[in-house]
Amino acid sequence: VKESPACCDRPCLATARDGVQIAWAGLGDGPPVLKAPNWLNHLEYELRSPVWGPVFTELARHCRLVRFDQRGNGLSDWEPDEISHDAMIGDTATIAEAAGLERFAMLGISQGCAYSIRYAVENPERVTCLVLLGGFVRGRLKRPDPEQTRLYDALTMAIRNGWGSPNPVFRHFFTSNFIPDAPPEVAASFDELQRIATSPESALRLWEMNARLDMGDLAKRVRVPALVLHCAGDRVAPLV
Repeated sequence: VKESPACCDRPCLATARDGVQIAWAGLGDGPPVLKAPNWLNHLEYELRSPVWGPVFTELARHCRLVRFDQRGNGLSDWEPDEISHDAMIGDTATIAEAAGLERFAMLGISQGCAYSIRYAVENPERVTCLVLLGGFVRGRLKRPDPEQTRLYDALTMAIRNGWGSPNPVFRHFFTSNFIPDAPPEVAASFDELQRIATSPESALRLWEMNARLDMGDLAKRVRVPALVLHCAGDRVAPLV
């Protein structure tokens, strides 16, 4: 990892406002697209992953895709003092500056959709449009369905008691929720991403933070074009 604002395809480090080191990388050439942070990231492993590698490679054929590992995981600092919604928005601004982005589209995946919405509302002069995939504006603890709270409790226990275990059964629990119909090699890759992306402690902090997201009111204030894509039957972010 280099400490240089001029790097492109190799991971670089940018310093957030509170001194946390955030890893980022650019890929491709063309109209700029900044990917918002989501659970979980690893700049290098994602490009080798059958889950994300083909997607990001294809996107980079048409644009300059800028990605970063959110604080607490990937190649960024794993143990920052602060993991919060405000910190995620601040880190997004840090990476936009480090990558030299003035106006850009935002790609939000999962909870990255909520962060994209907030950033676009607070920085309308910077964002040209939003592409929101498989996302949500309210975390599990902010949803009216009591089943979401029960599932949150079950997954919280799995993180707390089994994330660092060599037995992959706990991580399989997550994988089966995110990609239940995945072929074995794809499921194994997603399981491995979880293992290498972060520590059990940081995984729990990120999980708890995302469960308390609530950008519902902000979503009504979006004034840039937005493309919203969602899979029917999504277990992580149900349509209703």
